[in-house]
Amino acid sequence: MFKVCFILFLDLLAVPKHPYAAMENWGLSVFVEQRILLDPSISSISYLLDVTMVIVHELCHQWFGDLVTPVWWEDVWLKEGFAHYFEFVGTDYLYPGWNLEKQRFLTDVLHEVMLLDGLASSHPVSQEVQQATDIDRVFDWIAYKKGAALIRMLANFMGHSVFQMGLQDYLTIHKYGNAARKDLWNTLSEALRKVGKFVNIQVVMDQWTLQMGYPVITIMGNETTDNIVGISQEHFIYDLDVKTKDSGLGNNSYLWQIPLTIAVGNTSHISSEAIIWVSNKSGMGKLFRKEYGQGEWRLGDGWCIFKLYYVIYQKRLVWEQKMNFLWKHALKIINAARVTGYLPQNIPLELLRYLSKEKEFLPWHAASRALYPLDKLLDRTENYNIFNEYILRQVASMYLKLGWPTNNVDKSFVQASYQHEELRREVIMLACSFGNKHCHQQAATLISDWISSNRNRIPLNVRDIVYCTGVSLMDEDVWEFIWMKFHSTTAVSEKKILLEALTCSDDRNLLNRLLNLSLNSEVVLDQDAIDVIIHVARNPHGRDLAWKFFREKWKILNARYGEALFMNSKLISGVTEFLNTESELNELKNFIKTHEEGSAASFSRAVETVEANVRWQLLYKEELFQWLRKSLAH
Repeated sequence: MFKVCFILFLDLLAVPKHPYAAMENWGLSVFVEQRILLDPSISSISYLLDVTMVIVHELCHQWFGDLVTPVWWEDVWLKEGFAHYFEFVGTDYLYPGWNLEKQRFLTDVLHEVMLLDGLASSHPVSQEVQQATDIDRVFDWIAYKKGAALIRMLANFMGHSVFQMGLQDYLTIHKYGNAARKDLWNTLSEALRKVGKFVNIQVVMDQWTLQMGYPVITIMGNETTDNIVGISQEHFIYDLDVKTKDSGLGNNSYLWQIPLTIAVGNTSHISSEAIIWVSNKSGMGKLFRKEYGQGEWRLGDGWCIFKLYYVIYQKRLVWEQKMNFLWKHALKIINAARVTGYLPQNIPLELLRYLSKEKEFLPWHAASRALYPLDKLLDRTENYNIFNEYILRQVASMYLKLGWPTNNVDKSFVQASYQHEELRREVIMLACSFGNKHCHQQAATLISDWISSNRNRIPLNVRDIVYCTGVSLMDEDVWEFIWMKFHSTTAVSEKKILLEALTCSDDRNLLNRLLNLSLNSEVVLDQDAIDVIIHVARNPHGRDLAWKFFREKWKILNARYGEALFMNSKLISGVTEFLNTESELNELKNFIKTHEEGSAASFSRAVETVEANVRWQLLYKEELFQWLRKSLAH
């Protein structure tokens, strides 16, 4: 575990209004109330996790950002990437059983930023900053999440103890001063040399920080020799047509030095992980079974897993070979359901066949996050019920097995381990979201009991699911009840989920009413109004309402949030990311012509995302529905 070498004196201050989640002033970190105040009798495990990670993030900034400050804004990721990575490491230290760095980092950071970094409108981690107006744009998820992912990659291929030693030297050498990325690279290279390893960190990392995107790696078996694999890399990008239109993207010059982690084995044995360095466009590699005697591991006898990067396997290696063992390692590919030209559309859903057999939290969490964008692409189509039924079939057995949280003798809800409780939460969320009848009945019963008794006996860890499900299923009186509770509660964690539940209504009049109320700062805090608009946009009954509201109120919204880091980009992305018709795309382009006003990068990403959605609808929607019909018929 990483240890600190400086004594820290720090006060934490909660404020009701703040433009950011928190700010790392040296010695006095300031937090908006929702990100630090916690009532254990009301707050869920998820809320505890959020609060913990935000606090750890700001603590990390006392070293990365305050003690050692980047030389210039172009390397803001040197502080934000480190703080974001250590959110997971630090929270694991406080709660070892949660295992965040090895699990949720993959789904919540790595896979999420890969979706963003696969756009043609992405940019390098390190960006030029020449004037004050350039500063805001460098504070985005590329700096935070990709920066964190690159730091994690460094720690993994260097070895955590060597990486820790290098960081301690970096902080000691540059304390109370400034440092550039090359200073970090030099210190880490020196740490490797001390243990007899010679890797030029700058040469490796310049490719990852100074060019946008990431590689897609193709693994192909040799037709005649089972132990030989072909490995090739190319710049991954969602819209393959862009490469032919854009000479910068299509010149095939993108190249990375890739520390590819590999494990080989079969159902009874697995090798320790090893690193293969991939530095050319293509090449061949051998797989060895060092631990189990002499000779080479034959792929015909087992399987191989390649970790960390966007890997596409030849069918022979994965899809037809020990699929039930490997599926959870390849589950991240579901995130590419919108990708054109890389994978057949049925493969991600084929992987889900094995979900019902899975007992661990991570695959369920990965599946839930990966299905979400696909669901939003389909939720306004006339055949949506086919997709809905397929997902319900995969979830049904685990939902019955896990059940709902139960009461003990004193009527308080029994809290199982984090992993088990979060697994149950993911399954209940999927079941209720896709219309499991028992899940709907249970949510309605719990809401009705609360209304009749005025005692909230809903389990803490599923309250947000129950509130949302109840509002979507039940009448306007339930919406008014939740609205009243939102105003009367003083618990900030409860306030947040009550407000978000109001956006789940199927009643368009109520959604419009909520959108208009969101602009009243006396009713909804400024920092919460964005979440209201985005959540209405995620509701298929409110997507067009939120999009219309966004356009009509843009001047007010831009005046309110235009100066705040992240706020405008979060709003633009949240309102547009699931638009998927030609008319909506044209509306977006026409709107941008007259209202861009300093948010060019965010609007450019929005256009590319909606274009991808429209293209997917045109090319792959029917293919997917045909596969679903065939699958459901068997």
